[in-house]
Amino acid sequence: MIKKSDALLSLRPNSEFVIRGETIEWLDAKNSQPTESEIQAEITRLQAKYDANEYQRQRAREYPSWQKQLEKIYDDGIDAWKTEMVDPIKAKYPKPGE
Repeated sequence: MIKKSDALLSLRPNSEFVIRGETIEWLDAKNSQPTESEIQAEITRLQAKYDANEYQRQRAREYPSWQKQLEKIYDDGIDAWKTEMVDPIKAKYPKPGE
């Protein structure tokens, strides 16, 4: 879940602020505080981006450790590694639009 602080950091990188409950205390004199509608729009955008990349997180959880993958490449070659370790997981969790 994307938080208000994530949106603020995305909209105004390096700005200083404190969030107490629902109240934002803006401490940055150089950058203006985003409006609530700007913050909500950024939360929506960041959440959509996060959701669209779920397949990447699913793949990462299922791939064997890099040590096991390197052993497979060393023992059986790149083609075996790709067809036996990589391709099945990519097929199980396809990239959206593929």
